[in-house]
Amino acid sequence: MMNAKKITLLSGDGIGPEVSKEGEKLLTVIESRFDYKFEIVKKDFGGIAIDKHGLPLPEDTLNACKKSDAVLLAAIGGPKYDTLPRAKRPETGLLSLRAGLNTFANLRPIMLFDPLLDSSTIKREILSGTDLIVVRELTGGLYFGKPKGIEVRNGEKVGFNTMIYTESEIKRIANVAFEIAGKRKKKITSIDKANVLDVSQLWRDVVIEVSKDYKDVTLEHLYIDNAAMQLIKNPGQFDVILAENLFGDILSDEGAMLTGSIGMLPSASTGDGSLPSIYEPVHGSAPDIAGKNLANPIAMILSIAMMFKYSFNDKKVYDTILKSVKSILNEGYRTKDIAQDKCKLVGTIEMGDLICNQISATNLRLSPNN
Repeated sequence: MMNAKKITLLSGDGIGPEVSKEGEKLLTVIESRFDYKFEIVKKDFGGIAIDKHGLPLPEDTLNACKKSDAVLLAAIGGPKYDTLPRAKRPETGLLSLRAGLNTFANLRPIMLFDPLLDSSTIKREILSGTDLIVVRELTGGLYFGKPKGIEVRNGEKVGFNTMIYTESEIKRIANVAFEIAGKRKKKITSIDKANVLDVSQLWRDVVIEVSKDYKDVTLEHLYIDNAAMQLIKNPGQFDVILAENLFGDILSDEGAMLTGSIGMLPSASTGDGSLPSIYEPVHGSAPDIAGKNLANPIAMILSIAMMFKYSFNDKKVYDTILKSVKSILNEGYRTKDIAQDKCKLVGTIEMGDLICNQISATNLRLSPNN
């Protein structure tokens, strides 16, 4: 039976359209090898939406996302938009998209492929065996807290943001992390700054309370500054990292250095299941290499793999994509950001072709969940 899915594609800005094309190519191959039929709805979002519509998240785009089975987002932003008022910048549109779809849980697996152990600036003996996931709260904290702004006080400008969390917000993201940990190595490291921040003390107290319902999961706490150091010093000690919005953003980007490049990191932003999830590479729009066939499409490809795992409950396709990426890396193919001595250097399009051809090489037509 054909499995029909509607996907809203937000190609965005910079290298976004390039990696999106490789994502579309992958979906076409999946259609040919598995019983899927995709309806891809393309909408403007980010800088391109500002150029065409005057705002980063048009209502039409948000409505299309809400009617989809999943949302694929490539990248947004660029220097040309940095001088716009805050409310009209691409990044504000991203926050509005997350809020509009209520995607409060951001999952960022730090996938370390053995062939890339020497691509990182970290020693391979430190990296070996690293397998962790950052569970980041996505719709609260400093990015959403009020009051916020810039105003004049006593004759000088003052900027301010508010880090605020409710008990219920902390509970729901903690439950997500504990559920994930229960299916992995049963260990959570919760990140806070409870020694100086009241909001972090609440975070720690609520996480401890939630942990009582998951007695088989070990819970530990680290201050954010120590956690940042430990992630580089000994990444193998971590399994599930639970963090609020800002801390999770910083730690997951730091984690990119473990993989060799931020171009390798996928992510999933999910909610309670009533609205579609967002799948996007962690990297930015990289306008300096846009249009040059230099971008690494693997983060986008792995984000699509996560879509099959979390939105479509299809581990078979998820595993197929991962195995294909591993195979191509094992053969020595690299984009510039993960290039090594004596590697086979390829561009965006070529890397996408290689991975898709690897999937096409299978002789069996497989049904989802086989």
